[in-house]
Amino acid sequence: MPRGKRRSAADMGPSEDDRQSSKRLRNAFLSSLSSRRYSKVDDAFSQKRCLNWFREYTTADDPDTLGPEGMEKFCEDIGVEPENVAMLVLAYKMGARQMGFFTQSEWLKGLTDLQCDTPGKVQCKLDHLRNLLNDHNTFKVIYRYAYDFARDKDQRSMDIETAKAMLQLLLGKHWTLYAQFAQFLEQSKYKVINKDQWCNILEFSRTISNDLNNYDVDGAWPVMLDEFVEWLRLLRSQSTIS
Repeated sequence: MPRGKRRSAADMGPSEDDRQSSKRLRNAFLSSLSSRRYSKVDDAFSQKRCLNWFREYTTADDPDTLGPEGMEKFCEDIGVEPENVAMLVLAYKMGARQMGFFTQSEWLKGLTDLQCDTPGKVQCKLDHLRNLLNDHNTFKVIYRYAYDFARDKDQRSMDIETAKAMLQLLLGKHWTLYAQFAQFLEQSKYKVINKDQWCNILEFSRTISNDLNNYDVDGAWPVMLDEFVEWLRLLRSQSTIS
């Protein structure tokens, strides 16, 4: 009886090793697809997740308001100090009415607009929030918002200590005369700043040159700024003499 031909490895089909390798590749591919699918779901903004996150910072006594203690924890979670300018811009995006507090509706409004429902997502937006201040008109809107946001709601004017802190935050790095103006406020009689003064300080910082030569004493500037110009000119003249 003639011997049959010995089949080659190719004729015998894939080996057990080949089948196992193919199975591993298929499983890895399916796992990758599944991972990407769930990742997209996690990346999508969820109002429910956003609200649950808000609840981490509130108390049982007042579940609809994030207060000072919750604010401190929130700032820790997103990696910024409470006095960071990004927090002011975030409050503006929320339409927050009182410094140190976010209501549930304010939280949802601002974070829905930013599409943020986790600390990591807010961290990714911090540069965006700061960069909003680079726009001339947006800066002016946020500057004006800051006055009503920061002042004591029982008072029509902002106390001078709060005003100095907010001016430092908003103008300290941009107005070359800020240090002199802060020094002027320190030695002045002013205990509060009203909204007209607040708004005119910004216009002054944007339009008046460092040498003060284009300042019109007969213009419609508040008396506070007339006094500042007079004080600074006297200070400079004394420095020149000495």
